[in-house]
Amino acid sequence: MSKKSYILMIFEGEKTEPQIIKNLIEHFNFDKKIVKAVYGTVIYSLYEEFFLSGEFDDELELFDLLKKEMKIPELQDIEKEFVDQIYLFFDYDGHSTNADNEKLEKILNLFNNETGNGKLYVSYPMIEAIKHLKDGIDFKNVIEESNSSYKELVSQNCDEHLCHLRNLSYNDWDRIIQEHSKKANFIVSDEFLFPNEIIEQSEIFNNQKTKFIEPHKRVAVLASFPLFLLDYYGIKKFIKDEEVIEE
Repeated sequence: MSKKSYILMIFEGEKTEPQIIKNLIEHFNFDKKIVKAVYGTVIYSLYEEFFLSGEFDDELELFDLLKKEMKIPELQDIEKEFVDQIYLFFDYDGHSTNADNEKLEKILNLFNNETGNGKLYVSYPMIEAIKHLKDGIDFKNVIEESNSSYKELVSQNCDEHLCHLRNLSYNDWDRIIQEHSKKANFIVSDEFLFPNEIIEQSEIFNNQKTKFIEPHKRVAVLASFPLFLLDYYGIKKFIKDEEVIEE
């Protein structure tokens, strides 16, 4: 009998992210069952779990933390050996009281492999960036402060059919993937073009920090899920016929 295998997805929030992945499952095929787990607080708290007094606690593993210490219900009937991939989705949350760019850099370096510790995807400034698209507005130039009023700002600056994430269509996702992939490329290379290779999360963060966060106290708006899809399925799935990948 073949073993069951799972994709574990860990979310910062308990409402928006599960809505997004439920909608994703309607439009995209995943080769394993997805198990959703909610961490329930910001990425900087996860850092504090793993880096005691600034030093990495090499005895702590994410799956055990979630299952045994946090007792997340969805994991109680699953053994770690059956989890093939782990993905984490968190917000930049620069306005958080324990926000720290050095902490985020360390946690990105720790969670950089979905078949190892897990792979972290960061939304700037938060998950609602996924719907921050509006006809007539160049997404390349959408740069915002990371503060608690961002959610309200997005609701006033997105196309109406993108407001309700549970109702996104495949065409909506196609647009979201295209725009956010180009934006990631713009952040790292200054070109608003569909990328010809996977852009690592640490590279995005380093460029956010040097180009937007440190000089302007703002972030270039960018969502995590489109880049996860680019990684999971590969660039060729989403490249348009008129786009040429240069070798």
